[in-house]
Formats: sequence, structure tokens, C-alpha cells
Amino acid sequence: MSLGYVALVLHAHLPFVRHPESDYVLEEEWLYEAIIETYIPLLHVFEGLKRDGIDFKITMSMTPPLVSMLRDEVLQDRFDEHLGLLLELAQKEVGHNEHNGHVKYLAEYYIKEFGEVKATWERYDRDLIKAFKQFLDSGNLEIITCGATHGYLPLMQMYPQAVWAQIQVACESYEENFGRAPKGIWLPECAYYNGVERMLADAGLRYFLTDGHGILYAKPRPRFGSYAPIFTEAGVAAFGRDQESSQQVWSSKVGYPGAAEYREFYKDLGWDAEYEYIKPYIMPNGQRKNTGIKYHKITSKDGGEKALYDPYWAKEKSAEHAGDFMHNREKQVQHLNHLMQRPPLIVSPYDAELFGHWWYEGPWFIDYLFRKSWYDQSTFEMTHLAEYLQVQPTQQVAVPSQSSWGYKGFHEYWLNETNAWVYPHLHKAAERMIELAKREPVDELEWRALNQAAREVLLAQSSDWAFIMRTGTMVPYAVRRTRSHIQRFTKLYEDVLKGEVDSGWLEKVEIIDNIFPNINYRVYRPL
Repeated sequence: MSLGYVALVLHAHLPFVRHPESDYVLEEEWLYEAIIETYIPLLHVFEGLKRDGIDFKITMSMTPPLVSMLRDEVLQDRFDEHLGLLLELAQKEVGHNEHNGHVKYLAEYYIKEFGEVKATWERYDRDLIKAFKQFLDSGNLEIITCGATHGYLPLMQMYPQAVWAQIQVACESYEENFGRAPKGIWLPECAYYNGVERMLADAGLRYFLTDGHGILYAKPRPRFGSYAPIFTEAGVAAFGRDQESSQQVWSSKVGYPGAAEYREFYKDLGWDAEYEYIKPYIMPNGQRKNTGIKYHKITSKDGGEKALYDPYWAKEKSAEHAGDFMHNREKQVQHLNHLMQRPPLIVSPYDAELFGHWWYEGPWFIDYLFRKSWYDQSTFEMTHLAEYLQVQPTQQVAVPSQSSWGYKGFHEYWLNETNAWVYPHLHKAAERMIELAKREPVDELEWRALNQAAREVLLAQSSDWAFIMRTGTMVPYAVRRTRSHIQRFTKLYEDVLKGEVDSGWLEKVEIIDNIFPNINYRVYRPL
């Protein structure tokens, strides 16, 4: 019998970015890059493990905006075009580098890789939710939900109906897409405040994730720290992030992704190629952008010359790192088991997009980790969170501490001088939505307007916009999105109160912001 458990948890999330009203919006490519570099490579890992008889267990959140985008026909069509252009560029690169053997080899490597992505995309009829669901059905993958639009719950707790809408709409969306109710939830940004667990329980959820200090500073102090979940008084379990295993992967100083052999993220053909040559493959306005074809490895961190990348040696390095991660978890589990006198649980949560997009070799790392853990050790068992609760149903009862996994571990990354201006608008919109929720619509047009108003509030509340404002990247887009949703909501609010809903304008907005097609605005009624 194993001495403990390791639970790998991936948070698959992107904000809802969909612009049918425009021919080209750069931010839509966040989804296309994640499909090519993260989601389909993860599917290839899962398929390979299953094929080889490895009964892997992993937890993965798939947020409602991501699920909605992956199933959207407009975005699917645009992804087809994006992938076609990428394949065309890779094929062009082979001829262009006829006399540069290493670069030609890499161009051929990309042709093969993009071809495999295209084959998988078409094999699942462009429906990656169906693809992931097969592993949910087999018990290998535990898919959990998140806030409806990844709203930062502690900063809306003064409006409980707004928090409830984020939770309930997410659960309903999950059930529509996966054919069952979710068991767990990744709290957006792992941000917990006291009392949210009662709403999670009311929504039928059994567990949630928070950061390690949310468990470590719980009251009473948990006997086993973050190495066992705690039960809240509402009966919902709280799992805390393990700092040690997180740092090994995340840290820019000591984390695996910084190895010299790995692919350099910041050096891309879109910026390196001669302008007239690359022009058909960058933005329509002529601005350069990342293409996803990268020929160099990290080499060194001092900003010097970058050597050419070699996937063979990078893959070897990822195997070495997977072995190191496994060895460290063995030592950690042995040590903790001796101290605790019971099997510890190491919860290792990461953004899914780290694996493949930011750290290109990440999916290889996951593949090797599961294979090595299956064949080369017997100290710990890889598990997912739902299975762990079935096996270990008795845990200490405590009240978690307010926390997030952001900088300094509290709420300041989402509330500071860069983004504080958004909250008076979000609070006013929430107040007004709660007011609208008490209405009974006079006709179908008003019913549609009320439902669209609920969508606009949810989309404005996405924590991604405040996050982007704080990081300083793509700030104009985040500001524009916040303002546009608030403005659309305000017009709907005023039109409904006046009894003058603009049907033509409403139809356009319904086409653009088409998330949650079956939403019921009454979700905002007083609890």
C-alpha cells in the first residue's frame, strides 16, 4: 500500500474573447495558441497513457468561458484558418531554409506537429469538450468547474446574489456541457472568503481549491497543515496548494522551465523573419506578432545569443525533470507519512497553459511523470481530488483563512492603483442587476433583455481584466472590455426600466456576447 498521494491539478482557463463583429482581433489568438500548444498536446498525453494501460488520475478545471469558446462555431472556423496559415508558413520555411540544415529540420518538425494537431482536431469533429469528456467518463480525468466568468469572489461578497450567480451559472453551464453536475470548483484565483462555502454547498459542490496559507491559517489550526484537506462547517472540503512542489515547476529561478535545453518562448519567427517575407502571416495591419514557430532554446538567462533548439534533447531533459519531481515527491511523502502517521496528500495545482504554451515541454513532463510514477515507484499514488475524498472521507473540520494565490497571497493584485476604478462600476451594475431580477418580463423581448443584462454583468466581472491591468500587458483591451460590458449593461437597464428595449441593438449584442445561451436572469434574485 502506498504511503501517500499526489494530486496534479491543472486550471484550464481563458477569458471570453470572441469578436464576430470584427474580421481580426489579436486577442482571439490566445485560444488558438492554447489549442495548439496545450489542450491538444494534453489530449495526446491522455490518449497515449490510456493506450499503454496506465490508469492515470488527474484533476482539471475547464472554466465556462473556455468551454463556451471551444464549442463556438465562429471561433472553430477561425481556428481552422489560423492553423492552415501556420502549416503554410512551416512548409514555406522548409524551402526557405534549404541550406540551413538545423532550421530546416525544425521547420519539418513543426509541419509534423501542426499536422498532428489538425488530425486530432478533425478526428473529434472540432469538439475538444467531447474529447476531454471521454476521460471524465473513464474516471481518469476529474473535470471541475470555476466561477461563471472567473469573477474575483471576495471583492463582490457585499452582493451575495452576485457571488451566487457566478457559482450557480457555472454549475448549470457545466451540466449542459458534460451531462452531469460538477463535484468540485477551482475558486477563481484560488480566492477564498469566509462564508462562500455555504453557497458552494447549496450549489451541490463537494470541494474547492485554495492556496496553502488558506489552510495553514485556518481555525482551529489544521493538525496536518496543507497535507490533508479540511472540511468546512458547510460540509464542503477545502484543498490547499503545496508550496514545495509548486515552486519546483513555477519558480523562474529554480523551476524546471528555465532549463537551457528548453524552447525559448520570447524568440519567435514573427519577429525574427524579414518583414516582406513574414507579412502574410502577421497582423492584417502589418504589425508583427508571435506565430508559434520558434527556433531557439533558452541557452542562458543573461540575455546573450540563443542557440538553436533541439526537441530531442529537450524531451530528454523533460524526462530527467519528471524523474526529479517524482523523486522529490517520494522523499516528501516518506517524511510526511512518518510525521503524520497517516498518508499525506500533496496537491500540485498549476495553470494548464503553463504546460505547452509557456513551457513548451510541459506536456512531455506530465507524460513522463505519470509513466515513471506508474512503473518506477510505489511510495505514492497519483490521484484526483474526487477519488481522494472517496478513499479518505474523514477529515478535520476548520474554517479556512481569507486568501488567494496572487502576489502576497491576499486580494491586492486585483485591487490596486491600476484597476481600483473598475469596482464602483461593477458594484453599481451588480446592485442594478439584483433590482432587475425582481421584475417579471412583460414580453419575450424584455425577457431576452434581462437575460442579456445578466450576461453583461458576468462578463464585466471577469478577474482577467483587473489582472491584465495590473500586469501592464494588453491594458487597452482589458479596459475596453470592462467599459463595453458595463455600457451595454447600463443601456439594457435603462431600456428595460423605460419599457423601450431596442430590439435591433439587442440582437447584435446577443450575437457578440453569446455566452450562457440558457441563462435565467432570476439567478440574481435575493437568496
